[in-house]
Amino acid sequence: MSLFLALDQSTSATKALLFDTEHRVIDSASREHRQIYPQPGWVEHDAEEIWQNTLAAVTELLRRQPAAAAALRSLSISNQRETIVVFESGTGRPLAPAIVWQCRRSDALCAERVRAGADVLVAAKTGLRIDAYFSGSKVQWLVRHRPDLRARLADGSALLGTIDTYLVYRLTHGAVFATDHTNASRTLLFDIERLQWDDELCALWETPRRALADVRASSDRFGETDFAGLLAAPVPICGVMGDSQASLFAHRCYEAGSAKVTFGSGSSVLLNVGPVRPRADRAAVTALAWVLAGVPTYALEGIVTYSGATVAWLRDQLGLISDVAETEALALAVDDDHGVYLVPAFSGLAAPHWCDTARGAIVGLTAHSDRRHLVRAALESISFQVRDALAAMQTASGVKLVRLHGDGGATRNRFLMQFTADLTGAELIVAGSPHFSPLGAVMMGAIGMAGNSSFVSAAAGENTTYRAMKSPEWVQHRRAGWDRAVRQVIGNAS
Repeated sequence: MSLFLALDQSTSATKALLFDTEHRVIDSASREHRQIYPQPGWVEHDAEEIWQNTLAAVTELLRRQPAAAAALRSLSISNQRETIVVFESGTGRPLAPAIVWQCRRSDALCAERVRAGADVLVAAKTGLRIDAYFSGSKVQWLVRHRPDLRARLADGSALLGTIDTYLVYRLTHGAVFATDHTNASRTLLFDIERLQWDDELCALWETPRRALADVRASSDRFGETDFAGLLAAPVPICGVMGDSQASLFAHRCYEAGSAKVTFGSGSSVLLNVGPVRPRADRAAVTALAWVLAGVPTYALEGIVTYSGATVAWLRDQLGLISDVAETEALALAVDDDHGVYLVPAFSGLAAPHWCDTARGAIVGLTAHSDRRHLVRAALESISFQVRDALAAMQTASGVKLVRLHGDGGATRNRFLMQFTADLTGAELIVAGSPHFSPLGAVMMGAIGMAGNSSFVSAAAGENTTYRAMKSPEWVQHRRAGWDRAVRQVIGNAS
């Protein structure tokens, strides 16, 4: 029997999973890590906690599955993407808190660069836009505020990377300092056509080139690990991928026009646009979906900063629900939202509006409105943002959506899935498994280990399909109300 171990390092937790050759998850173990908010708009993680949680999750998994260690063929990694870690060369010890993709501390630096006209250069080389969401300005903020780290990054005693880079370094005891194309392409430091770090971009964001990792294909080997002595014999690390691109790959979105939405705390909407990079567009950003045999596949990405996090806000901040599972029944308890729209611009609006000064609003409240309408409006806001992103990407690329897949914890909410299908007009194929990001990394690893195409092409388990059931008039009416609410929010920000 062959088993494949995966690490899924997300914004909220680190999970270790065992897959068999039929894509089934044999067992999994997870450890949550703290979300640290030192100031309003700042988000940090303790990278040492993430490392210790990685070891703890694998230890628990192997304790429950003692025969698995002998059957392991490889380790694969999927990870949160834009979060950065500065760590000590040699030991891998973190030298500062990890700055998370959600963190907005570098907004002012981004505005400074835009005023200087650097947005044209950045878009041309990276396919992205200047925004604090991406890693470059986080690095610049760090080196400007920590002169000690600036000096150590410059002299080579400190290294810099996304979470995959950090984990690979720790897992290999410092033997491998590497990342993959999908993660590198999210940093604002990487040329997505030349497929390499760019000196001009590194200078723009004050990032020493020597502090950046070797860039490899997702299916390449990234050394080997014994998990700090947990395994009697080391296993190869093969299949390293940013979580959103890994999910796209696991959904078999191999052809142009296929797309996926991961419904998480935020949502990443990716549309495969093929091997030719699309023209840069303000509304959507370009991503490297993957690189195989030296050939890139590009995707357009729409970023929804607050999707599932909006529902968590209803629970944690407003106390309207005690469990996110309640939201489906509450939304269905009313026949309509009665004109109530929630625009969750808690830290600005991302694609396609890109207004970082926008702030959230609830529009259309009347004396008739109650918590059911607010819950329904929160769920609907997720679908509206997905629809906006998909429309912008199709316009920017000229690629028509032919298939839409969904994964993530929120796919269990049938109201949300049906509303998304109705609003987009697309057939929405929802994964039966919640583990598509680590599965995609494992599939990449299988290619790298043995060119195992049968593993990649095999069925991925049962799916649920949602088909659009509403009239074009209904869709137009709902979209018009949402568009008015968004214009109001953006207008208030200007």
